[in-house]
Amino acid sequence: MTQTDVRSTAQAPTLHRPGLQAPLGRVRHWEPVQLAGEGPLSRVYRARPEGSGANRPAAYALKVLRPEWEDDPRAVALLRREAVVGKAVSHPHVISILAAGVTAPPYYVVMPWLSGTTLARLGLRQRRLALAVVFWIARQVAEALEGLDAAGWMHGDVKPANIFASPEGHVTLLDLGFARRTNRPDPGVQRWMAGTYQYIAPEALTTGMRVDIRSDIYSLGMVMYEMLTGRVPFRGQDPGELAGQHRGARVPDVRQLVPDVPAEAAALVGAMVAKEPLRRAQTPRELVERLTALEIATFARR
Repeated sequence: MTQTDVRSTAQAPTLHRPGLQAPLGRVRHWEPVQLAGEGPLSRVYRARPEGSGANRPAAYALKVLRPEWEDDPRAVALLRREAVVGKAVSHPHVISILAAGVTAPPYYVVMPWLSGTTLARLGLRQRRLALAVVFWIARQVAEALEGLDAAGWMHGDVKPANIFASPEGHVTLLDLGFARRTNRPDPGVQRWMAGTYQYIAPEALTTGMRVDIRSDIYSLGMVMYEMLTGRVPFRGQDPGELAGQHRGARVPDVRQLVPDVPAEAAALVGAMVAKEPLRRAQTPRELVERLTALEIATFARR
């Protein structure tokens, strides 16, 4: 695994704890059918509503907190935040939370089952995406950020693993556990809920600095850089080195690595990853408009 998650400004909790694979069984009103994937904190099952019948398709994703984390308030808070934001924000490019159980174990959320894959699984560092596809994907993520922003939220962890593309090209922004309120104080979010170091904005790494939707724009700029060049701009060997690079190192121009990227696209990426938030696109709507123009200009190359 190449991505480094930051869970604390001091010391991150150990993500992997020993525990046995939980057997399939009913989770409240849901019937897990097949284990689809697992992470350090949770497991995801294809599932169907309890009592719907074995012939009904498993058209839902059931994300369940692993039993060994049920007593950790921070892990539970992540799933609760995902439930709150997923129910509050209704947008075609933001994952929907259809049901949740976050008051007592087993802790879970239910989402629609999506067909496709994440950008992380596409292998961005092994192959470059076509220019029009890059702008197509980035524009849809920017629209997701616009929906979150309109509801008073920021995502907090925009990265390839959280950007899901269907076979038809529809993009959905996943994993709302790190989301933060931007329209009022949010004491429920602690500094350990910060994001992923390869993509995180400099202000999120500095105590006392305000983060907002422009921090998500920075992270999306880092993802665009990777889609266009096949590499992330900063490749520090540890979290401290990566944090220092985000705060002070210059991001190489995209065209130095890939000369055929349009100058307008390189300039946009450069603005998105500016150290100072005031120098970035100030709203997702501004970003959507600029990406749409690039998408149209390169449509014939899609």
